[in-house]
Amino acid sequence: MASDERKPGFIDLDFVEIDKEAMLSNARSFYEQMDSRRTTRNFSDREVPRELIELAIKTASTAPSGAHLQPWTFVAISNKELKTRIREEAEGEETRFYEDRMPDEWEEVLAPLGTDYVKEHITDAPWVIVLFRHSKRERGGDLAPTYYSQESCGIAAGLFISAVHNMGLATLPHTPSPMGFLRDILQRPKHEHAMLLLPVGYPAEGARVPDLMRKRLEEVSDFRD
Repeated sequence: MASDERKPGFIDLDFVEIDKEAMLSNARSFYEQMDSRRTTRNFSDREVPRELIELAIKTASTAPSGAHLQPWTFVAISNKELKTRIREEAEGEETRFYEDRMPDEWEEVLAPLGTDYVKEHITDAPWVIVLFRHSKRERGGDLAPTYYSQESCGIAAGLFISAVHNMGLATLPHTPSPMGFLRDILQRPKHEHAMLLLPVGYPAEGARVPDLMRKRLEEVSDFRD
């Protein structure tokens, strides 16, 4: 691009090309690392430094987002009393869901995972992070819409989970149903909506996970060469 065509507010892309062999090596290494990731509901109460949580949130916030509005807030909770209150509310909602509102189709696919309304991971893990999605943003003293906030927060959540695994910790994407109580407890604005509750910590000694297999490449892709 000619210098006279440069647009104000833009900078040169910082991109370093690597050779194909290194690309493939990096890709395989990252895949193998992420393929070892498992979700657990059994957490140790071992302390996790706040700096690690901060770095996971910073990594998540590198996610691309609609109009670069970054429509998220990660609320990080280590306070024991607050975690206990969240667990009590979550278990109340989950009990009602499991007993009265769960469709048969949902119960069928959850059965192999061994889930129930008991949510000890909320109080056992040293940190609980709640991801809030912003449906609106501040604009000139008023509120204006955000764009593609659901998709943007989904990408950010994936990067957060990857960052946690990369640093040698575990997490669990938990979605209490409904989740409105989290906005009340954590005193977030009405235009912020709880999307995920993510306990973070070390797995408990002897932690077990369901014996699952991920879908093969052929089942999750469709190449058009």
